[in-house]
Amino acid sequence: MVPNFADGELILTEKISYRFFKPERGDVIVFKSPTAKNADFIKRIIALPGENVKIENGSISVNGQKLTEDYIKVPTEGNFSRIVSSNEYFVLGDNRHSSFDSRVFGNIKKETILGKAWLVYWPILESKKSEGIRLVSRAHYSISNSFDNR
Repeated sequence: MVPNFADGELILTEKISYRFFKPERGDVIVFKSPTAKNADFIKRIIALPGENVKIENGSISVNGQKLTEDYIKVPTEGNFSRIVSSNEYFVLGDNRHSSFDSRVFGNIKKETILGKAWLVYWPILESKKSEGIRLVSRAHYSISNSFDNR
């Protein structure tokens, strides 16, 4: 998840809100690895259930509307299109050039989501590798969430 999270940072996962509210686009989530036992992944939700996600010419569009991603440094490579089924989410890492994400393992099921990344609690102080202790905020996109079925 570089550049927004550094290797070695410890993150507190908030596990209550998804019992009452649905995950939203831009949420950074922790979920069970779809490929390895006893491993958890951290990725960002890009597309919600029922949406069509398309990667083309370095950008991502959801239901035909281009996503503005101010939190990544490089364009998203490749050509890719997928419809997200009900009860599933399409997730990408912020380091798109070397991220093992939904482009590889497919959509993730809602029941595999453990919670929302909430607080980076280690390291406490800022360093060259880490911003130090901080709350994890949700990305705000320029496209509306009004077309999702929630």
